Amino acid sequence: MLAWGCMSPEWVAYVAMVLSVSAFVPQTWKVISTRSTKALSAPMWVVEVLAFATWTTYGGLLRNWPILITNAICGTLAAVVLITKLVVERGHALAPTTSRPKPS
Repeated sequence: MLAWGCMSPEWVAYVAMVLSVSAFVPQTWKVISTRSTKALSAPMWVVEVLAFATWTTYGGLLRNWPILITNAICGTLAAVVLITKLVVERGHALAPTTSRPKPS
């Protein structure tokens, strides 16, 4: 068994970074590929993007790369989801990427 004294806090931060980003990728991919955003709350995603921007700023001020990188990536993914949600709600969405034109 691994003793807690052997673990570097920075190592734990990088593991958390990988897990956090990995949690966002499937949702973002699903939104991009299906354009399905009906069940998503736009206000929640606005707050999410602002929270990630704030955490990114905090990480930059501390020069803490795990905080900065994690939140910059997750913030970008959250912004993609939010922008897609807003575009779909306004009826400007392109067809889902899985659809193909019907032959005539």
